Amino acid sequence: MSTIQMRVKANAEGAKVEAKAKKHTIIIDEPEQQGGTDQGANPLETLLAALAGCENAVANMVANEMNFDLQGIEFEIRGELDPRGMMGTEGVRRHFQTVTVNAQVKTSESDERIQELKDKTDDRCPVFQTLYNADVNMVANWTKA
Repeated sequence: MSTIQMRVKANAEGAKVEAKAKKHTIIIDEPEQQGGTDQGANPLETLLAALAGCENAVANMVANEMNFDLQGIEFEIRGELDPRGMMGTEGVRRHFQTVTVNAQVKTSESDERIQELKDKTDDRCPVFQTLYNADVNMVANWTKA
């Protein structure tokens, strides 16, 4: 199978970025206290949202393959980082130290099947794997809603 390419075009004005992905517009900005206009989520929040979107897309694909009754997922994702790294302090990581994914799965399936869905999804999700391979401590908790 050949590879696929993703493309985003973006224009920046101050701290605000207006990105175009196909026909979709994504606004990324910083809060006013950090020099932005607060017209969108900040870049790190956007990354966490991308993780939720990727996990959901892969979970639906995997659920179909497993004949799993997936009725929906509610994600709460938290990322922890030391801001001193972004500010240039030597020896401090510049990216998330830990990302915690709490997923409430709407399903009639057993807890064991939910864990199987979680494991397969985390293994196949490109955003999850990108963070994992960047040595981010990934904590994933999937439970029945």
